[in-house]
Amino acid sequence: MKRLVLPAAFAFAFVGMSAFAQTPPPAQPPVTPPAQPAPQPPAKPTVPVPTPPPQPLAPFPEGAKIAYVDVQRIASESVEGKAATTKLEALRTKKTNELNDKNKALQANQQKLQTQSSVLSPEASGQLQKEIEKQQVEIQRFTQDAQAEVQELQQDLMLEFQKKLFPVLGQVAAEKSLHVLLSAGDAGILWAAPGLDITEDVVKRFDASAGKPAPKQP
Repeated sequence: MKRLVLPAAFAFAFVGMSAFAQTPPPAQPPVTPPAQPAPQPPAKPTVPVPTPPPQPLAPFPEGAKIAYVDVQRIASESVEGKAATTKLEALRTKKTNELNDKNKALQANQQKLQTQSSVLSPEASGQLQKEIEKQQVEIQRFTQDAQAEVQELQQDLMLEFQKKLFPVLGQVAAEKSLHVLLSAGDAGILWAAPGLDITEDVVKRFDASAGKPAPKQP
């Protein structure tokens, strides 16, 4: 029985959670009238550059027993990888929007305290200050919870992606009678014949198996 050799590092493209950091709105610069642009000579017509035809894939070397795949390409180009990334981005956007609403409410109270402090009673001013402090604590906790929730979903999606991909890798490796299948991003490959890259074969097989029971790993 051939053994599929791959590292455990699988990841999707992921937008960072830096949007969850609370930042005050930037100060607006004074508005100045735009300068009148100098007249420009008419642009010369451009000649479209023809797109070169795609280069054919290098054939898999006959009798080769080692090949490699680009797991990041599989994650970004396959149906399963794109679906996982969409789910992750949807959650991140949802949490970011919720955080923005909380920040707007906090900034409104901060502005109210700053602009109306002279007319507010000491009791009203103190109560508003307590509400601001409460909102700040809630925003901090929401940020931490949101980051944890996104990271948990990312981990779940990575494990599910790996669970679906591994049988396909094993199937393609068996069909090509490979002894070893490497991950290009983790194996430290300095050079390899182009034909040993079977990423596209795996993506096609992976997409063909989407929504179907996972094939048994050889």
